[in-house]
Amino acid sequence: MLDGSIGTTSRARRGMLREWRLHTLSVFSLAVAFVCLGAALLVLTNLQAIEERWAHAGRASIYLKDNAPAQDVESLKKALANVPGMLGVRYVSPTQARTEFGQLETGSRAELAALPVEAFPASIEIEVSPDVSDSDLDGIVSKLRQLPAVDDVETYQAWTERLARLIKGGVAAAALLSLVVFASVLAVIGSTIRLALQRRRTEVEVLKLVGASDRFIKGPFLIEGSAQGALGALGAVVLLAALFFLVRGRLDAELASLIGIEPSFLPWYVVVGMVCVGIVLGRFAAALGLRKLVTL
Repeated sequence: MLDGSIGTTSRARRGMLREWRLHTLSVFSLAVAFVCLGAALLVLTNLQAIEERWAHAGRASIYLKDNAPAQDVESLKKALANVPGMLGVRYVSPTQARTEFGQLETGSRAELAALPVEAFPASIEIEVSPDVSDSDLDGIVSKLRQLPAVDDVETYQAWTERLARLIKGGVAAAALLSLVVFASVLAVIGSTIRLALQRRRTEVEVLKLVGASDRFIKGPFLIEGSAQGALGALGAVVLLAALFFLVRGRLDAELASLIGIEPSFLPWYVVVGMVCVGIVLGRFAAALGLRKLVTL
């Protein structure tokens, strides 16, 4: 029997170094596939963060009618201050609203700030405690809309619901994309391993002649497949991180203040999961590639 002192890992390393062009091309192809999946997960991660931030925004805007009496407005402010769960009540006059818009002197906001004061409605801004449930807030809003001094109430829940539907569609699209990526990984690694085995057929035949088992012969190829999957996923994460931080550095700070969060990269557990998936898929693809060429 063949001396078992030669480690499977060292034989796999020598094989990858000997066929480094073939394995480099395979890893590059896998990285491209994993970048597509990682980009989809990155978008979903930030959309979920925006949804959570907006769902707990803790604020609402009560827009008042132009002819609302000052006495009714003051009574409404006092009544809101006594409602449980209200952390703050602030009256914003049309002049104040125009001034706040004027503090941002760029883009369309500067054009809005140039409008006459009459174009800006008076409003009451309220801060709502996170302990207030959506049903309780809906009840408060429905009562406020019935008041004669109130023109409309904006709680931003409609935007949250739309975003939630968008995220559900994104999850379905990401699941479909993951199937395409997994199929690509299986095809690329399987083809690479079969080609590597063909190039080393003479070596394999010699090993069989000296008594090597099929398991001994197959071991390095399985490690090579796992390494390709891991390196492809890791390379995709590195490339995606470089692109992400480059783009985030060029984002306008006004955009971050508008959506309420700073864009964030993939969580560590998603990164680890991608690498682990690459390892498992690589080993499975290598096993499939060897199935017809090496008797298990």
